[in-house]
Amino acid sequence: MRFRPCIDIHNGKVKQIVGGSLETGDEKSPDVKENFVSDVDASFYAALYRNRGLAGGHIILLNKYGTDEYEADKIQAGLALKEYPGGFQLGGGITADNAVEMLKLGASHVIVTSYVFADGNINYDNLKKLNKAVGRERIVLDMSCRMRGGGYYIVTDRWKNFTKQRLTEELLDSLSEYCDEYLVHAVDVEGYQHGIEAGVAGILGGCDGITATYAGGIASLKDIEQLGELGSNRIDFTVGSALDIFGGDLSFEEISSINITPVSRK
Repeated sequence: MRFRPCIDIHNGKVKQIVGGSLETGDEKSPDVKENFVSDVDASFYAALYRNRGLAGGHIILLNKYGTDEYEADKIQAGLALKEYPGGFQLGGGITADNAVEMLKLGASHVIVTSYVFADGNINYDNLKKLNKAVGRERIVLDMSCRMRGGGYYIVTDRWKNFTKQRLTEELLDSLSEYCDEYLVHAVDVEGYQHGIEAGVAGILGGCDGITATYAGGIASLKDIEQLGELGSNRIDFTVGSALDIFGGDLSFEEISSINITPVSRK
């Protein structure tokens, strides 16, 4: 169990946003709720993470692919990747057609959701194209989810569209042959700093043989302890809005030192 840093980019700026508020398709909608907007660029955070020896974090481009805002996000991502080559996974608008380009920018992996979970289902053709383009070992599947009808369902297109795919241990096991890691935002609590989504953490706790990173709602050391208990210290985690480097109260220096040995399943 280890801390994975993040850089979320929206409208060309490093931000922390309440996840569910991105449902609108308008890039400049006043409905987008911002917890934090940085006055420094992404390279500042990349240097901070590099100096702390924190690898395997993620950069997410939050604007819609094909917009001017997305291109501004990509410029910021490029600054971070130049500062810390290989230190980040990169997601947002990734397809088999642009995945190689993103890796050439300096990303260690590409993070993919909508391209794979297209039209509400798993598009195995796209998944196989992606594997052919960059290889399984360079792919992270974003399994971010929201509650509906008593289960957690994977959501796409900036978390606004529900798919038919329910997050289960069986699904995680079946898709592990196509990717190196999973990234899972518990969208209903993302950005609220009210505690973790225990149900999501419990599902990830049953995931064996592949790394999963949890994001959403962490606001205290107690939340991290709970995540460790639910996941036998096997789930990596990220913290956003609650960190002092993003305007919150949690000490980045303290959180960044967390690296706990997983509990044996024997």
